Amino acid sequence: MKRRRWQVPLGMALVLLLGAMPAHAVVRFQCPANLLTDGAGPGGVRLDPATGFPTGETDDPNVLCIHLTAGDGWVTMADKVKYPNPDPVNLPAGSGGWPQYIFGFASATGIPDNDVMMAGMLADVWSAPTLKVREGQDLYLTLTNVGMILRPDLFDPHSVHYHGFPNAAPIFDGVPDASTVAVPGASFTYFYHQVGPPDGDSAGTYMWHCHVEATEHMQMGMLGNLYVLPAQDGSTVGGCASQKYVFTDGDGSTCYDVDYPLQIVGFDQNFHDKHIAVQPLPFASMKDTYSMFNGRGYPDTTLGRDAIPAPVDRDGVPLNPDPFNPDGKPSQRMSALIEATAGQKVLLRISSLSSTSFHNIEVLGIPMTVVGKDAKILRSSTGTNMFYQTNSVSLGGGQTADAILDTTGIAPGTYFIYARELGHLNNFEERFGGMMTEIRISAP
Repeated sequence: MKRRRWQVPLGMALVLLLGAMPAHAVVRFQCPANLLTDGAGPGGVRLDPATGFPTGETDDPNVLCIHLTAGDGWVTMADKVKYPNPDPVNLPAGSGGWPQYIFGFASATGIPDNDVMMAGMLADVWSAPTLKVREGQDLYLTLTNVGMILRPDLFDPHSVHYHGFPNAAPIFDGVPDASTVAVPGASFTYFYHQVGPPDGDSAGTYMWHCHVEATEHMQMGMLGNLYVLPAQDGSTVGGCASQKYVFTDGDGSTCYDVDYPLQIVGFDQNFHDKHIAVQPLPFASMKDTYSMFNGRGYPDTTLGRDAIPAPVDRDGVPLNPDPFNPDGKPSQRMSALIEATAGQKVLLRISSLSSTSFHNIEVLGIPMTVVGKDAKILRSSTGTNMFYQTNSVSLGGGQTADAILDTTGIAPGTYFIYARELGHLNNFEERFGGMMTEIRISAP
């Protein structure tokens, strides 16, 4: 008994001592090469022409360096029921919608370390920045946790899980049970080597997300597109004029002209509303009421990359304020519109990170050939291609498909790609929306 009397105060003293020790958390972008700074993005770094996000390209072609922040913010849904409006039917796409509180990621590539915390607060985008890598490249991905500005009662760490990557180092896997995570106010840099010929292959469509408290953080929006380009790109294997391939196939059978990532995602409106209201979260009854491609519901899916304005409250005040932009920080920058010239082959990089449902994605009027699944070419052990033609692809959460649309002989016009389930073609209570976008074929 006497021993316990001094153990208690000693333990309390140790706790107080540890609490009084200075913190060593620091924001630090790690890259072994120099970023190419001839673009118009943060710090003048290059921008990806498809997504508009900084590419992280360096003066070493075998090295890619990307800096991301993780935090919270707001986005706007595609319905027109946000606030009472005398003429909601005639509101243009992108101008209405229910605001949703999210957790998310933002690009910080090229931003000086001392400015990253301020730049990353309330800057999250939905979908998260698209990551595009090449076979043979080393990817250095720094994640900085800027904290939950709208939920200061939370101290959640965050991670990057490169879903489907054959990770030889568990510390970079992002699963919190076995690897390191980024705590608020600190950075952690992940390293991935994209294996390429002759050592193997890693080309294809993947996805990435936060794996901390995965059900909650994925439902809240910490999801993004990711794909690896093959080493075969830039050659004319099989007479491929575009010199673009889905995989290092050796025969040109996966040649395409233009590619578009389409990520299947969804929000449960009730889950998000209870989160910002600091109420118990309805995990058991979670059901997506907003089904989307690339973070947008139809018709917003067809708008341009930066066409959706920053979310505002009922008085028009920006929900994601920006000291340098009176309109606030835009948070849905990625379009899901598919455009091609008749005769081109269109690669759809379809991935699903739905946390609640399976989806059947259908295209009518344009022949579709599935050439790969889960970042692997459909090929037998004897080298026979197992490609198949179809008009629909079924995916569950965590699965991907590489499908090529052949527009040869297709009349110019507008076609649709959509979820076959009627319940996924709504923007919450508003019908005719949800998981659908347009394929616009123009004359050559």
